[in-house]
Amino acid sequence: MSPPSASPVGPDGYRSGFACIVGRPNVGKSTLLNALIGSHLAITSDRPQTTRHAIRGVVHSDGGQLVIIDTPGLHKPRTLLGKRLNDLVRATWGQVDVLVQCFPADQKTGPGDRLIAKESAAAHRGTRVGVVTKTDLADPETVALRLLEVQRLGEETGRPFDDIVPVSATTSDNVDTLRDILIADLPEGPPLYPEGQITEEPERVLIAELIRETALAGMTDELPHSIAVVVEDLAYREGRRDDDPLLDVTAFLFVERDSQKAIVIGAKGSGIRRIGSESRRRIEELLGTRVFLDLRVKVAKDWQRDPKQMNRLGF
Repeated sequence: MSPPSASPVGPDGYRSGFACIVGRPNVGKSTLLNALIGSHLAITSDRPQTTRHAIRGVVHSDGGQLVIIDTPGLHKPRTLLGKRLNDLVRATWGQVDVLVQCFPADQKTGPGDRLIAKESAAAHRGTRVGVVTKTDLADPETVALRLLEVQRLGEETGRPFDDIVPVSATTSDNVDTLRDILIADLPEGPPLYPEGQITEEPERVLIAELIRETALAGMTDELPHSIAVVVEDLAYREGRRDDDPLLDVTAFLFVERDSQKAIVIGAKGSGIRRIGSESRRRIEELLGTRVFLDLRVKVAKDWQRDPKQMNRLGF
């Protein structure tokens, strides 16, 4: 796994490389990525299986540069989409220098955690770090019990975790400590990205994910897995003054059934207006420019089970 091109050689002892965050759904992987890079890059939700892409974030420090990859939650797939997301996770963890497995402090380790620990131990030969997340949701005694569970789980795989760190991404507790540990585990090498760059994800992907995150807020349980977003057009409007640019964005929000389309649009268009207005504001914050967002809702019947439609939607 490599970036497009390496930057100039760093100082002696400088470290650079890749890590991926893995775990079952809804254990705080995306929130942890955002905390490590200091920016809202990966979308978050309290619903499982929100992440659908391996999003790369770049963590900069004086001593090194960490490219950290957020992956979808490994789960028992019920659709072709679920299978493809699991395949993406397994392909990613075999290519990085450091593997980070997350375990929420407010839940006991279970069969899903053991499966991931066992599979990743066999597939990934580099450093393994166990992270107990969401420590703000548990008392100190529970956090201590969870740390012991993670230690035993690593020992059961025959490859104990090299480090085990309790973290709250919400309160930033121990986030800096984890960052320093991960960078120290990387091989020596030059910086891989220019100073200040926090991702290599295309603007289209970031905008589509931002719209999907906005759409998920307040949705019924029926909808989250059925929503996909594709940015069709992205261009600055011609004829504008240089000091007053306007970015035209055309995006399609896909659902699987007509009944879902009606839910997204809402009574008298209230739902789609909310999604469009909030998304436009957040896109402007992300890109630092004024935006005209043309957001449309379409039905792609049972797209999660249709290979052709999934390919068209970018999965």
